[in-house]
This record gives sequence, C-alpha cells and structure tokens, in this order.
Amino acid sequence: MADQVIGEVTHFFDKISVAIIKLSAPLKVGDKVKIKGATTELTQDVETMKLDHEELEEAKPGEEVGIKVADKVREGDKVSKA
Repeated sequence: MADQVIGEVTHFFDKISVAIIKLSAPLKVGDKVKIKGATTELTQDVETMKLDHEELEEAKPGEEVGIKVADKVREGDKVSKA
C-alpha cells in the first residue's frame, strides 16, 4: 500500500531541528510519520507539535505546524503517515 501523503515540509530550522509542515490531512501527537525526499528518509513519532508557538495535540488540513525532527529534512520533502 502506498503511503498516504499528509503534508509537505515548507521550512526547516537547523539549529532547533524543527520542520514546518503544511498539512493536507489531520495529524495528531503520537502519530508516526515518514518524511521522504530526494536525499531524506526519516520515520519517527510526532512527540510535540506547535502552531504559532502554541502546543497542539491535533492539527487540521491547511495548517502549518512545527514538529521536532531527529534529522535534517528539506523543503519540498513529502510527509506521510507511517
């Protein structure tokens, strides 16, 4: 089964290791996500999620959220549920 793409990385903050993801489907803390691009392949649990510096438990399609990532990701990388 193909991974269902739920968003795309729009920005990456290197120093704090946070990816900004524009969502096309809902995402919850505790979900496992896969971030994949030309040189990126990362699977991890969503431990914290923020929107406008506010902690969130759940985000809706259309929102841009920040999540902590374990490794470098790049703009344009696709995010899917793992």
